[in-house]
Parts: sequence; structure tokens; C-alpha cells
Amino acid sequence: MIEESKRRVAYINEMIESGHAAELVAEGEAYHAQQLARIADEICARGARVVLIAGPSSSGKTSTSHKLCLELLSHGKQPVALSLDNWYLNGTLTPLKVDGTKDYESVYAIDLQQLEEDLKALVAGKEIALPTFNFAEERREYPGETLALEKEAVLVMEGIHALNPILTRHLSDAEKYKIFASPMSPVSLDGETWIPTAQHRLLRRMSRDFRTRGKTPQQTISGWQDVREGEIKWIEPFRNEADAEFDTSMLYELPAIRYAVETALQTVPASADEYKVAEQLLYYLSFFEGLEASFIPRTSILREFIGGSQFNVA
Repeated sequence: MIEESKRRVAYINEMIESGHAAELVAEGEAYHAQQLARIADEICARGARVVLIAGPSSSGKTSTSHKLCLELLSHGKQPVALSLDNWYLNGTLTPLKVDGTKDYESVYAIDLQQLEEDLKALVAGKEIALPTFNFAEERREYPGETLALEKEAVLVMEGIHALNPILTRHLSDAEKYKIFASPMSPVSLDGETWIPTAQHRLLRRMSRDFRTRGKTPQQTISGWQDVREGEIKWIEPFRNEADAEFDTSMLYELPAIRYAVETALQTVPASADEYKVAEQLLYYLSFFEGLEASFIPRTSILREFIGGSQFNVA
């Protein structure tokens, strides 16, 4: 096991150092393509009208939904990708935690009644007014867009609560197909030191937070425990509800993440509570050569976190 682990890390670094980074990336993308093709086959065989994709924070749910739509197109379907976030309750109705802060991780932060009405209408071939959610003002809005599903249409919905039975209890098993998406391949650096998949996701989130939300790595690390507690309560209990699991891990991920966040991660001060985690993450990344983003296709799930995605993943 130790030698096998060392060989895998050595292989990744050798491919980058020898000028074969493109082949390494293609190998990782092929792994995703194979999984998605199998899942699309199963969706079509079942005749499902609604596909639900759930997963923990920074699992790549949004990119997965768009990549699955491309695969379903090749199967002759007419997929439509939507986010469950569009059905959030207005901020004044958001449930509260024990400490009085708003609990956005709760399934009851979603307008379950409106979502049920809209899904019923769509499956019945009726037209609905399509909502969006204004996060800045914590308000659901209706900008005038509508949606109706044609005969060959498949609705692909992603969100942290997508596998919770309360959301789709009115749909039969034949009408829906459920997917749990997340990194599932922990990396062993030397046969003894393992990088847990939760740390993969923390690095992904750190990259996205730093790039799009103005958050420092220290701030992302500081809030990670709350994120994990929400996942344990609201997401992980429903993992067994899934019809399929999609492993969003990538061979080239840690080299690309190193290139994206290493310098920013080094700014966490030694006096900070978050320093120990930052030091551990830097240690993990030190095993890999950096990989420039130019090698990574715009359809890659990793683009959701390092930027440059061709999909709408903001």
C-alpha cells in the first residue's frame, strides 16, 4: 500500500514535470465522463423526469448538473438545470438556530409548499413562473421567466437537500433519479498520511471564497466547522437515498489547487486559531507540483472553484 501510494503521487508529479500535464488532466476528465455516461443510461432507462443532485459544500454539484445535462443531450433528452436555492424562503421567514442566527442549512429554509406545487405542475406538463433568489436582499423574485417541460425534457435540480425525501415525497420513484455527488477518493501521500475528502472540499471552498467572495483562507477555515455540522445534520443522513454516487475527485486536483491557493494560504498568521489547519493543508499541497489553470478545460468541475467555467456556477 505504501509503495502504491508513493507511485501515484510520483506519477502525478512526473506527468506535470515531464510536460504531460494535458494527458493527466484528460485522464481525470475521462473518469468523470465514464461515470456520467453510466448515470445518464440509468436515467433514460428509468424514464425519470426529475433528477436530483445533492452533496456537501464544494462537492461540485452545480458543475455536475451542467455536465450531466450535456450527457443527457447526447442521449436525445432535453435537460433543464435548476438550483433548489431558487426556492429559498424570504429572509424574514428563515428558521433560526439556537443562538438566534439564521439557519440557511436547514431544509426548512426552502419554501417546501411552493416547490412541491411547481414540481407537480412541471411533471404534469404545465407551465410555471420560474423563481430566482436574490441573496443580497434575501428575497425570492420572479423576473418573468417561465418553464414547461416538453415530452423528452428532464429536470436536473441540484442543492444540498436534494436527497431529502420531504422535497419530493409527491413524486413516484419512477419519476425521479437521485445522485449523491462528492469527492470520494481520499489521497494517500506516503501510505500513512491521508488527505480526507473533507479537506479536499475545504481547499476547493477556500479557492472559490478567495476568488469570488473576498474571503481570506483564514476566514474560510474559521467557518468550516459550522459548515461541517450542517452537512452532518442535513445531508449525510440521506446519502443512502441516492440511486447513484458520482465521485467528483480528480487526479490533477491538488496540483491545480496548490497553484491557486498556496500563496494566500501562507498568509494565515502563526498566532491565529486557524494556523494549525492552514499548516496542515500546506503540508498536503507540498507533495505536489503546481498545475497552471491553462491546462484545465472550461467544462471541468474544478473550474467551479478556480474560475473560468463555461457553466453558470456563480
